[in-house]
Amino acid sequence: MGKVTGFLEYEQHDRKYQPVEERVRHYHEFVKPLPEPELRDQAARCMNCGIPYCHTGCPVNNQIPDWNDLIYKNHWEQAARNLHLTNNFPEVTGRVCPAPCEASCTLNIEDIPVTIKTIECAIADKAIANGWIKPEPPAHRTGKKIAIVGSGPAGLACAQQLARAGHEVHVFEKHPKAGGLLRYGIPDFKMEKEIVDRRVTQMEAEGVRFHYGAHVGANLPAEDLLKDHNAVVLAGGAEKARDLTIPGRELDGIHFAMDYLPQQNRRVGNEPQDGVKPILAGDKNVVVIGGGDTGSDCIGTAFRQGALSVSNFEIMPEPPVKENKLLTWPDWPLKLRTSPSHEEGVHRDFAVMTTKFSGENGRVKKLHCVRVDEKFKPIPGTEFELDADLVLLAMGFVHPVHEGLIKNLGLKLDQRGNVDADTVSYKSSLEKVFACGDMRRGQSLVVWAIREGRQAAHAVDKFLMGSTLLPR
Repeated sequence: MGKVTGFLEYEQHDRKYQPVEERVRHYHEFVKPLPEPELRDQAARCMNCGIPYCHTGCPVNNQIPDWNDLIYKNHWEQAARNLHLTNNFPEVTGRVCPAPCEASCTLNIEDIPVTIKTIECAIADKAIANGWIKPEPPAHRTGKKIAIVGSGPAGLACAQQLARAGHEVHVFEKHPKAGGLLRYGIPDFKMEKEIVDRRVTQMEAEGVRFHYGAHVGANLPAEDLLKDHNAVVLAGGAEKARDLTIPGRELDGIHFAMDYLPQQNRRVGNEPQDGVKPILAGDKNVVVIGGGDTGSDCIGTAFRQGALSVSNFEIMPEPPVKENKLLTWPDWPLKLRTSPSHEEGVHRDFAVMTTKFSGENGRVKKLHCVRVDEKFKPIPGTEFELDADLVLLAMGFVHPVHEGLIKNLGLKLDQRGNVDADTVSYKSSLEKVFACGDMRRGQSLVVWAIREGRQAAHAVDKFLMGSTLLPR
């Protein structure tokens, strides 16, 4: 906890954003950090609530009251050590996590939670700036060799934990650089990629070996990994996007969000995109279908590319602006969430179903829509049309891609099409093959991926060595 009476003495203050008219002109992060004295005051607001529900709200079980107290007492380096005990990449979660810990904060009963995410980010950034983040190579090597497929947050967390336990860890990534959705999904204006590069450099110094352009199940047989490694961890994510199979879907100008967003990230990162047809929003009427984080990322990217207009449709009804605390707290509530990208000029609409696309000369020109009731039944007389030169489908992901790796190994799937594995052993149906992150649990949050990567590392180390000192 922080100061005993801090929550009574200090009002809640959080980070501000660069003005819209400035930030839409670039792809850099635009969040303005709080000054250090103000961060200390915000940490002091952490109250002695008896039961720290923030612990259970946080998937990686960050010891939030502990490092709040350390910041209040100005012990920043000790706070950074505490934070890294439970989270491998706090500078990532401090930027892109939706902060379920804040929803669980006791002060959130009054809508004034401790600004946990802001404090976490400040601790991580200060640790980096002061050189407190150093490689932690193991003192002894086990002689065991482990392959990790995928270098998203789950794969990276798992790799770092296992390397520190003394294993020889090889990470196989199909893309030219590591990071998965951290690099190719999250726009740079939310998280610049030097953050990923810095952690990759740290992990390489700890002994992790990265193999890029290695698409397991395509240009690298999955069976080779089984032959050459003592354990294989599948952390390839859930990349099978939900499609919208309606008339006109074949028209040019209709794309999945994850075909659109990685292109811009590669442009910012100066990566070559030979043979890829550019998807750009400049001077176009853009429609984003889907109301989640991916849709929000498409909105912000479209504005920065110079879109004429951006509209965002969601088939679900508009949620309440404020939740009923007596029914929801300390759980994650359903309520209207407005991201910085939404504030940049998008037109949002809810309970809207797209019935067909129409176009000219093979290219999309219009969306045909109808409003729906709470059972998603069309409401007669509510049909409307909207100009659309670019349509981005951001309706989520249904499960991992089955073709290639999963089918080649013949892995058992759960009812939703994810690799079947429990959250204790993380074992798949195939001997010495483990699965974690979105590939196991389905589409989820970065912080859940980090948790699963850490827990899978615990399970793999125990499987190989008979016991483990790695935390779960």
